[in-house]
Amino acid sequence: MLELTDITAGYERGSPVVRDVSLAVAPGEAVGLLGPSGCGKSTLARVAALLHRPERGSVVVDGQAAPGWRHRAPRTLRTAFGVVFQQPRLAADPRLRLADLIAEPLRAAGPRGAAAERLAELVPRVGLSPELLGRRPHEVSDGQLQRACLARALILRPRWLICDEMTAMLDASTTAALVAVVEEYRSMTGAGLLAVGHDRVLLERWCNRTVRWESLTRDAS
Repeated sequence: MLELTDITAGYERGSPVVRDVSLAVAPGEAVGLLGPSGCGKSTLARVAALLHRPERGSVVVDGQAAPGWRHRAPRTLRTAFGVVFQQPRLAADPRLRLADLIAEPLRAAGPRGAAAERLAELVPRVGLSPELLGRRPHEVSDGQLQRACLARALILRPRWLICDEMTAMLDASTTAALVAVVEEYRSMTGAGLLAVGHDRVLLERWCNRTVRWESLTRDAS
């Protein structure tokens, strides 16, 4: 279970953008978090993925309370998450070729020598052709780069996926393809999913249940 309890978080002390919000995702469950731009849902997603420390509240992952965030979180917790952000060009190191971008988490935290095998497995799954692996982010389209970012999120075989507006910048066909990749992975592994977005139709078709942001903040108040 991924449990967020009474989360208050922001980027300036005393000025939270998320206040006293609780949310839970069960193993194997897909939960959509629906809300308008600027409401704080992306901040909550970053807290859930242990990428942003809240001012108050707790995050419990598979029964283990998070003792730290980002590099201070234990490796076993950090590697439990795969995260895909809305803007792939902000999430990708422009100096890296796509092969290195995808393999980056595995080389930092995974077994040595496993990168080639995982690349061979993931690249066709996300719909990338091998010749694209030698290119850098500025040499590929947004859709191709987001496919690489999704492969990067999956390379450590995470138990939890956080997709923060993953398809907001993509066309309909690429959106459908990436959602299909996520769902195939979930069916194979039993991973839980928190999908953040503002597209109600997409989230309701994709997820087991969809939670509206205003219901979380109303319950908190």
